[in-house]
Amino acid sequence: MYIKTIFKILAVCAILAGCAGPRGRWSVDDTGATTTPAAMQYGTYEDGENHRMAVLLPMTGDAAASGRAIRTSVEMAVLETGADNLNVSFFDSALGRAAVSDALDSDPEVIVGPLFANDARLVRDMKSSSLPVLSFTSDATAVGDGIMTMALMPTNSVEAIVREMQNDKVHNFIVIAPDTESGHLLAGAASTAAEMYNIQLSGAFFYTERNADSIKSATEKASMNVARTAAHTRAREILSDVLTTEALTSIERSSVIRQLDNLSKNDVIGTLPYDAVLFLGTGEDTKSLASFMRYFGVGARDARFYGTAMWDGADIASDLTLSGAKYAALPDMNEGFITKYEHVAGAKPTRLGSIGYDATNMAIGMLYSGKSHAAYLLDPSGYAGVDGIVRLRPNGDSERAMRIMQLDGSGEIKVVKEAATDFMTPLYNIEQRRISPIGEMQLQTRGVNPMNYITLPERIRSKYKSKTYGANMTAQTNAQLVDIVSVVPEDTNDAVVLQNYKPVKLAPVKQTY
Repeated sequence: MYIKTIFKILAVCAILAGCAGPRGRWSVDDTGATTTPAAMQYGTYEDGENHRMAVLLPMTGDAAASGRAIRTSVEMAVLETGADNLNVSFFDSALGRAAVSDALDSDPEVIVGPLFANDARLVRDMKSSSLPVLSFTSDATAVGDGIMTMALMPTNSVEAIVREMQNDKVHNFIVIAPDTESGHLLAGAASTAAEMYNIQLSGAFFYTERNADSIKSATEKASMNVARTAAHTRAREILSDVLTTEALTSIERSSVIRQLDNLSKNDVIGTLPYDAVLFLGTGEDTKSLASFMRYFGVGARDARFYGTAMWDGADIASDLTLSGAKYAALPDMNEGFITKYEHVAGAKPTRLGSIGYDATNMAIGMLYSGKSHAAYLLDPSGYAGVDGIVRLRPNGDSERAMRIMQLDGSGEIKVVKEAATDFMTPLYNIEQRRISPIGEMQLQTRGVNPMNYITLPERIRSKYKSKTYGANMTAQTNAQLVDIVSVVPEDTNDAVVLQNYKPVKLAPVKQTY
């Protein structure tokens, strides 16, 4: 639910390269050493001062349910403090500029919210740069100048799973992503991570969300189905022709029949130029994508499947086509928080609810810490929340520790790598705002020649030929192809000139008998 809200409903993840501009840095001279993450609250809330917190959430409109879920968490966190000198005011962000103006007029020391990127930009434009704001957008272009986000940054999830692919000894992979702004940007993050972790990105394909025809088309291209099917058909034709027209020995006939029998068990032949697929869409779309990939002949032995936190909360645990797949996810919510939230709200909390709870606790901890706002919020050790550890960066981004999950097709999801418990070793290297989107990238492959997948008696092999199937054939070294132009003179007695030709001086040879 959380991932759908953050990535889908909010239309976030606008991680355009270079969009930070002059904004972004909100820092202190010395943040101290990185140690174990601390609790967000200190336990004492009487310092002789009256403190003011404004909360900007959608209380009306299409996102009102999300706003109410976060408000419940905010109220829980505030009531738990028991602070009599803390004033909390709520404002309906659905009212736009008027709500932001009213919130700022309340002279808050900190703002919790808003939810949407556009609202965060509006607050950033209207507030003083010194006022801290703990928002819930994962749009890197909407933070900075004191606007920070408590949400999961999409690049955290992408980098975490690409790093796991490196651990799994993946050499080449493709991405299949939604044909949306965020989909192309997530693909760009995967491309950057691939380069960082020394894995080859061999192709990128995009589809229209929740559209079966588009999903089928994307997987057909990604699986090289047309080329591999044509090569399969040609291989059977050649073997059948050999069987009916050639004078074969009993051993040779047996070999050809066995090969035909093996081909009848599949519809395609040919190896793929990748050994893994990274799906960047929701779990629901991924189930369809994975099913079509298997249908088009990409077996479990051909490519392993991977996903991101977009799978969080999806009904994928029992899907057999995803058996063995891995994905990055946030840690389980704190059980104590879940119990308290259910008691108050009568329903389980969503990830937005838990993040709202953490944001409120961080804001309260800041107010009563005795530190400057920046020194508290930008503590390099981070803080322990109900969704694991989190820390804020000077540019407004957040870092959240991710764990690695694996599906087994039985309904169980097991943890194969626990989330980190501190930031003493840096968790991420990619800065979201510096990612550039990428477009569709066709597979770079030598194609499929049926003659490489069948065995014929050597005495007749030269009689049978086949073309190589595959639209994007390159040299095996994947070197860039360069056109060589030959300039043919009108006078055939003149020499033929080749561009960039340089004669090589031969070394003298000493001959002895």
